[in-house]
Amino acid sequence: MTDSCKVLMIFPLFNSGSFWNYKEACDLTGARYPAAPLGLITVAALLPKNWDVRLVNRNTEELTEEDFAWADMVMTGGMLPQRNDALHLIDKCRTSGKPVVVGGPDVTSSPDIYKAAHFQVLGEAEEIMVNFISAWRNGATGGVFVAPMGKTDVTKSPLPRFDLLKMDQYLHVGIQFSRGCPFSCEFCDIIELYGRVPRAKTTGQVMAELDALYALGYRGHVDFVDDNLIGNKKALRKFLPDLKRWQDEKRFPFEFSTEASINLADDAELLRDLAESNFFAVFVGIESPDTDTLIMTQKKQNTRRSLQQSIETIHGAGIFVNAGFIVGFDSEKGSVAPGMIACIEDTAIPVCMVGLLYALPTTQLTRRLLAEGRLFSDDGQTQSGDQCTAGLNFETNRPRRDVLDDYRAVLRTIYEPTAYFGRVRRLGRMLKRKRAHRMIKGDLRSFVRLLFRIHRAGPGTAGQFWRMLVDCALHNPKALPYVVMTSALYLHLGPFARQVVAEIDQEIVKIDQGHWQMPSLQQTPVEEHAQLA
Repeated sequence: MTDSCKVLMIFPLFNSGSFWNYKEACDLTGARYPAAPLGLITVAALLPKNWDVRLVNRNTEELTEEDFAWADMVMTGGMLPQRNDALHLIDKCRTSGKPVVVGGPDVTSSPDIYKAAHFQVLGEAEEIMVNFISAWRNGATGGVFVAPMGKTDVTKSPLPRFDLLKMDQYLHVGIQFSRGCPFSCEFCDIIELYGRVPRAKTTGQVMAELDALYALGYRGHVDFVDDNLIGNKKALRKFLPDLKRWQDEKRFPFEFSTEASINLADDAELLRDLAESNFFAVFVGIESPDTDTLIMTQKKQNTRRSLQQSIETIHGAGIFVNAGFIVGFDSEKGSVAPGMIACIEDTAIPVCMVGLLYALPTTQLTRRLLAEGRLFSDDGQTQSGDQCTAGLNFETNRPRRDVLDDYRAVLRTIYEPTAYFGRVRRLGRMLKRKRAHRMIKGDLRSFVRLLFRIHRAGPGTAGQFWRMLVDCALHNPKALPYVVMTSALYLHLGPFARQVVAEIDQEIVKIDQGHWQMPSLQQTPVEEHAQLA
């Protein structure tokens, strides 16, 4: 029986060409990556107390041979854009004879791709890690441990090992209130991985996590990583007064962001409670301004409403919106670019993650495309990007060239400096912050760095930035820290959009010259059986 163990937790590299890495914005603050690896430090808390744990985040620091030699076991895994590096790490472990355990959403969705790992932990770890630990202690050299989807009792989730993090490496630290989402969007894998019944932690659990961060000296931005914070409104309503009270007692050490569905705008009381608890930003999946598309993809919560009015309501509560949009749905009729651009401009959302539709492994969309014989065998993940460049892993309804042309038109337009800072300026006038931003160590230095670097984001950027900044200072000074924050992101977003447009240009040239060939299509099980017969 093994009573002690040295566990090396390795968070794999994200693909470099990603919308989400915000490299230049991180550099302003001295951070190395936007978000800390919450999943791994939660798993670390599930391990026996007498096991030694060392965390290496490959996005922020070097993995040394000394780290590797120290370990009795390696634990790794993560999301789809981390797959390439996770597989590299598994190969390294195999080559050196080091036992490797892999888990996380990508291995749960595509376990066959990770079959080289000695151990797989599939699904939510809370209730199955005990089985893995028992097997390891009894000498097992391999195994697959599977949790039932969406059934884990999150009230049993432990306090994450925040002490393993090097806090100054990150723009923000994450905590989680709930898992799951009540909606059933066709293209989303959240309901497949975590279920349609959102399960919430107790107030005591979340407060203990905030207390732990506070005791470690952390101050500033905390992200609630929930896939839909308002998925369980009843639990959230019960929690927010305690959160507000905690913030009051501690003199508001944290500012919060999260993700929520657009129907947040329908609940004035909930919006007020979020604002009073010091939530300042929310990511909303808008996907498309086209009602037919929203209905077809089962995103009906976005219909029967004015998107512009909904976003204005959220901004009016003092919370600014970042949004997701997708190009490439089957229901698109003709060009979708003008409507999407108009929607983004009308809603004055500066930061828009516009992606190409990607069929994730475990979604309703993937099952439908497979049944229709339209899903590519190559999932596009050998590329070093995300859904901005590795999307459309299927045969599109519209001509592929038209979809790509729409996509580049949207990106080229919305991330042009005049358009982007025009939206930031309008946001600066609308954002009714109830509470002034609390200056933390490094804020002033980051702002000075931004002033010196803003011109690097492309011609015309500096002039637009200064016009916006003066406008906000004159009309709504409380919003200044947030328009500065949004401006800092443009250091990444402006050049990144131009880089993606250049890549799409190349793909369109290939199509025009007849050099692009559609990849082979995945066969349905019925077709495979027929071929074998």
